[in-house]
Amino acid sequence: VQLQASGGGLVQPGGSLRLSCVPSGPIFSDYVMGWFRQAPGKEREFVARIYWDGGRTYYADSVKGRFTISGGKYKNTVYLQMNSLKPEDTAVYYCAATPVYRMPHYDSWGQGTLVTVSS
Repeated sequence: VQLQASGGGLVQPGGSLRLSCVPSGPIFSDYVMGWFRQAPGKEREFVARIYWDGGRTYYADSVKGRFTISGGKYKNTVYLQMNSLKPEDTAVYYCAATPVYRMPHYDSWGQGTLVTVSS
């Protein structure tokens, strides 16, 4: 499955952005959709995930309370609402998809969208 991520941009500290991830191709109910990010000079890290059939979510401690992942099969899109952004949130954000049984490995990755938090 191919994934198209969008919504990145430049935002001031304390601001908000919403990222979107749209799959082209079948996503089955037993899939998980995740958001990851990679900051310059750092390894890619997990941000959040949601089950495609809706509901269950999980967040990295660094974004808990500030970011919200939503969407799923009823929207055919997964969103990442990012509030209270900090400079350390600056990174390329990637969406990914995988069958639940393949976790923590993710099979499909989007192309990434750049988020820059700076004044």
